[in-house]
Amino acid sequence: VLLEVGGWPLIHYPITAMQLGGVTEITVVVGHNSEKVEKFLGNLYPNILFQYNENHAGGNALSIGAVRDFVENDPFVVCMGDHPISNRIVGDLLSNSRDGNILCIDPKATQPEQLNDATRVFVDDDGYIVRIGKGLKIWNAIDIGVFKMTPEVFSVIDLLVKHQGLEVGISDVVRHMGASDRPFATCDIEGEFWSDVDTLDDYSAIKRKMN
Repeated sequence: VLLEVGGWPLIHYPITAMQLGGVTEITVVVGHNSEKVEKFLGNLYPNILFQYNENHAGGNALSIGAVRDFVENDPFVVCMGDHPISNRIVGDLLSNSRDGNILCIDPKATQPEQLNDATRVFVDDDGYIVRIGKGLKIWNAIDIGVFKMTPEVFSVIDLLVKHQGLEVGISDVVRHMGASDRPFATCDIEGEFWSDVDTLDDYSAIKRKMN
């Protein structure tokens, strides 16, 4: 998350999008190299808080579970720290008229750094997620890693950890809630810039576009 792109660390872009979208309280969940991340970001953003995820080697839903005391009973925004995104995306998400849990999707993603190792989704005609996963054979959009969630996800995370251990991903939560008749709605951000930096090739591509 501290890799430099366009003169800023990768995580600067989701943080900025949240700030411009109206999010005033932000916690960064840390794990690997936590001291380095906290020191670096603490100098850039004095008002940001940090939460250590002791199970950071497990699935990424555990990072969501780590902030339940910070969130309390409020809905909250989740952004991936290694996803540079347009400044407008969080604002678009928060102005979405749907209640409950929402995932931002891109039905027209075409760039390799968007599609490599992408989480695919199939969205129904009403804008709700029917299926989600990296291995979907039939899909009509890409999960861009930006969510609005409600505190009900915490009980789902706890339930899934109880049954399958620490390898619980956010996609597992979305899938379980859909199967429980509580599907995630979607926010279409087609045309907005976003990327997912998983590999050196992804990073090189983003560097060329943003530097």
